[in-house]
Amino acid sequence: MKVHDYLLSFPAQNKAGHFVLIDPDERSVEELPAVSKAICEAGVDAIFVGGSLLLRPDYPAKVKAIKSAATIPVILFPGSLSQIAGGFDAVLFLSVISGRNPDYLFGDHVMGAPQILALGLEPISTGYMLIESGRTTTAEFMSNTRPIPAHKPDIAVAHALAAQMMGFKMLYLEAGSGADHPVPETMIAAIRKFVQIPIIVGGGIRDIETAVMKIRAGADFIVTGNLFQENGDFALMKAFAEAIHQAKSV
Repeated sequence: MKVHDYLLSFPAQNKAGHFVLIDPDERSVEELPAVSKAICEAGVDAIFVGGSLLLRPDYPAKVKAIKSAATIPVILFPGSLSQIAGGFDAVLFLSVISGRNPDYLFGDHVMGAPQILALGLEPISTGYMLIESGRTTTAEFMSNTRPIPAHKPDIAVAHALAAQMMGFKMLYLEAGSGADHPVPETMIAAIRKFVQIPIIVGGGIRDIETAVMKIRAGADFIVTGNLFQENGDFALMKAFAEAIHQAKSV
């Protein structure tokens, strides 16, 4: 089964999913197999791998270490062209549709597509929308784009509709790593009214209640990263996954 088909199976079953983001810069090669194994055992549905910088030269070895213990899809969440590498089950082929930087809208994709083909990665075209979160995030700074104002759901809806009409397979609403405020439920709900493709929401989600509220507003997948990167609490991760899986059925 292709990774995209696997992801589509969640909304088809009226079920939400939980993704955990690993920033390879924050972990050693030696510890990553155990981290990957623990994430899978916690009931998480996919592992995202990425970061805005990825400064260390052992990145390929870290990807291999994560994959060695993973029993769920390992998906590249690239911050730049330089992060495209082999060994992943799929790659989010991200276009920063909330901004007007031509490189992040389409330019880098022209350069990256042949690499993705050569590596045999499954591309999942994703409309990536940066949402204002109370502080300047790394994604905002590195992409040289302005986020959509959090209090302007109509602007977000227009961008999301355009993404769906242009054939994007997923939407990713991103408040940013370490965001002060996550993406508002009012914005998620407004987008859900008009858009049928799956919605991923990430950034600033620090507790189970917030994650569940995002799902009930219309999100299909929740991404967490910093929360577990900082404390390594896999029992909490399991509780997150269980609550997210049940959120649509309550």
